[in-house]
Amino acid sequence: MGNSASAEEETSEEKNARRPDYRDHDDAAEEDLQDEAQQSYWEMCKQGYQELVNAIIRPPRADYEEAHLGPSKFYFGNQEFQRDDMELRNDRDMRIKCSHWKASSRSNKKQGPKPCVIYMHGNSSARLEAIPQLSLCLALGVTLFAFDFTGSGLSDGEYVSLGFFEREDLKAVVHYLRESGNVSTIALWGRSMGAATSLLHGDRDPSIAAMVLDSPFSDLTQLAEEMVDKGRDQGLTVPGFVVSIAIRMIKSSVQKQAGFDIKDLSPIAHADRCFIPALFVAGEGDDFIKPDHSRNIHAKYAGDKNLVIVEGDHNSQRPRFLFDSVAIFLQTYLQLPPDSGLTNVDPYNNGLAPWHGNHQDTGSPFSEFGAQDLGMTSERQRETQRALYNMLSAGTHNDGGDESSETAPSKKWVCDVCTLENNGLDPVCEACGSMDSTQR
Repeated sequence: MGNSASAEEETSEEKNARRPDYRDHDDAAEEDLQDEAQQSYWEMCKQGYQELVNAIIRPPRADYEEAHLGPSKFYFGNQEFQRDDMELRNDRDMRIKCSHWKASSRSNKKQGPKPCVIYMHGNSSARLEAIPQLSLCLALGVTLFAFDFTGSGLSDGEYVSLGFFEREDLKAVVHYLRESGNVSTIALWGRSMGAATSLLHGDRDPSIAAMVLDSPFSDLTQLAEEMVDKGRDQGLTVPGFVVSIAIRMIKSSVQKQAGFDIKDLSPIAHADRCFIPALFVAGEGDDFIKPDHSRNIHAKYAGDKNLVIVEGDHNSQRPRFLFDSVAIFLQTYLQLPPDSGLTNVDPYNNGLAPWHGNHQDTGSPFSEFGAQDLGMTSERQRETQRALYNMLSAGTHNDGGDESSETAPSKKWVCDVCTLENNGLDPVCEACGSMDSTQR
């Protein structure tokens, strides 16, 4: 009897397996297409998410050789200068590749410590970025020190942190220059990430004489939200809760991979505690870090301050009149004697390196080094914005114009860290902030 019942059950299962699907073939095909579209949107979301995380902590690394820094000795205004390269180490025991341009020992008639400008490059860039500023500094009688932030250029490190750990690199550089005995007053000149780093360091080091801050962001979270708003202006439909989830996801991944909290990247929060004289600069056409970032920091800044808005965008070569303004600013706050500089050269030098005459084609200041792709170029800005749009628009738009917030897989998942069961729409644990391991 038992065997007979088992046979009947098996026969029933076989019949069910052979039962035809009575759905309309068109409906079935449409459902299959919807499933494929749903998965496609989710894959696009995850791809955009990882691209965006990489844009923050692992952007394209500036690839160059030390030969691109130019000759180790050269003449400018009938005076000989030299470049000394060195390695420093920060508190994390990571190597920092550095260069110091100064008058050569045989042409330095006036011995003793000299004022120094520390130049700090932007994201996806390197110390090569300092070269267009070199002619001005040497013409003023000031030495120029530049370095690759850890995670950038030829220095150690896998990730950048947009100023969070870079300020520790700056701290190591300032300490080295102070201990060398060859430097008197120190000024900081930073662009984008370098400007943000200056602000993050400035409130803890009042010994800095002056800061030139070109295009700092005021707050990283605000910058991300502005990029979302730009997408909305271009037709991107993004519910507010999606943006909130996205920022939580990014915060979690950046914390785990690079070891810092993006919520702590808020240079404007340091502005009212910083009293170093500062010259703020912003590009009028900069739609990546809008001029309002500089305006807002400037408004809150506690020290002597000035704001200059120039033509151009985030990565444009800066015009002559800005260099004139910087020259006056540095002469004032570095307390440069009238006879400290060179009298027979053009400090601007068309933005070229001092070993190139100003009669040459202006072009790109980096063209002779094969490094014209330094920094957040227009293409890299578009890639970052595209990654953000891919992440946020997944499931909010399709070719038919219908909108849906139910495109992501909705199954629940259990956190590997605290074991809480979470909603599948949110890949960040509500209890401990860890990410769903299947979506990393």
